Amino acid sequence: MTTAFTFAEYEVERTLGTVFGVVVRSIGVARGIGAGLKALAGGEVGQFTALVEDTRRHALDRLIENAQLLGAQGLVGVRFDSSDMGNGLTEVVAYATAVSFRA
Repeated sequence: MTTAFTFAEYEVERTLGTVFGVVVRSIGVARGIGAGLKALAGGEVGQFTALVEDTRRHALDRLIENAQLLGAQGLVGVRFDSSDMGNGLTEVVAYATAVSFRA
């Protein structure tokens, strides 16, 4: 897996397609209020940081699972995207191109 579009040690034989992993999370009302107060005071909001890190890892796990379903041996161009869906919901998407390598 790499954010680059090539692997130095492998030659890509075939592109299998775009794969992704999606996770939608909510911080919850009680934790959201506490985090909102912390945001007003300034500095890092640890509750949000932990949630975002966990959500990205979960999206990456789903990305890998979907790539394995295609028989991928690797992933190139790995990227993340996120969006606020409203009502305290955040979507995180990990996406990449699944590839197989020349033997």
